[in-house]
Amino acid sequence: MHKPLTAPLLATLLMTLACASVQAQGVYRIVGPDGKVTFSDRPPADANANAQPARTANEAPAVANGALPYELRQVANRFPVTLYTGNDCPPCTSARNLLTSRGVPFTERTVSSNEDIAAFQRLSGGTGLPFGTIGGQQLAGFSEGEWVQYLDAAGYPKQSALPRNYRQPAPTPLVAVKAAEPAAAASAPAPAAPSRARPPAPVNDGPSPSNPAGIRF
Repeated sequence: MHKPLTAPLLATLLMTLACASVQAQGVYRIVGPDGKVTFSDRPPADANANAQPARTANEAPAVANGALPYELRQVANRFPVTLYTGNDCPPCTSARNLLTSRGVPFTERTVSSNEDIAAFQRLSGGTGLPFGTIGGQQLAGFSEGEWVQYLDAAGYPKQSALPRNYRQPAPTPLVAVKAAEPAAAASAPAPAAPSRARPPAPVNDGPSPSNPAGIRF
């Protein structure tokens, strides 16, 4: 049981959700000319560096939102929910079960690779899982009462309003995995030019009109 929200507390939570959502910044995944990967909230100053926006805490599950009821879709677009999880993490399972049982559409990002961990530290400022966002509000760890309060403040229904045919998007890595580019095939050596055989030297078998003495060369 959690204590019901009072009107002032509800207003405060809504302001926190909305303001944090506006102020949230993107994170860039930067690959320098030397191949070193870093994460920053600013584009690289080096024009030769390759920068791509990393997935951020405010990324909404847009693929599934089209199938949601209107009111729920409005809430999900305004205050998207993202859950960051790891392997062998019972609290992560508890957070996932809460969102699923309540019918909250959410995006799940897994944190497992070194690049995932680096990006997660940049986004959250820590390493603890689970980690969640409701709009721009960050929730470190899992406390059911705290999560329920913020879901209530955002306007999510207390009981599932998802259609029966709704399918939760599959979890995806925090940092998208790129397929390895095939190595450039070694150029085949150019075929050697065919050697031109010399014609055999004429054989002198005896005197002839052009060689009356029959001299052999």
